Amino acid sequence: YDSGFEARYAQELDLRIKAHDIESYDKQVNIPLIVNDYIVCTYRIDFIIHHNDGTLEYCETKGYQTDTWKLKWKLFESLYSEKPGVKLTIVQQGKYKPPKIRKIK
Repeated sequence: YDSGFEARYAQELDLRIKAHDIESYDKQVNIPLIVNDYIVCTYRIDFIIHHNDGTLEYCETKGYQTDTWKLKWKLFESLYSEKPGVKLTIVQQGKYKPPKIRKIK
């Protein structure tokens, strides 16, 4: 894991699996961000949570938000927020506020 905060969140996910709250999760998944058939960049999401109902939750744990991360998140959000059965989540550590996720038009 990239941080202790991320590792603690993974432990929480493990407990949720044991409680049958979620089915499973993948960690540190590289996702190519493709626009007009061109790979603009690759985004590494911390967790993809597989819920019992078949939905996917893309979960990012953040301690500090860099400008590069903010830009990549906006691109990721624009490509994935309207997909059916997908939820985007930012789990924020400390005093920093997460960026607002735009509502689907």
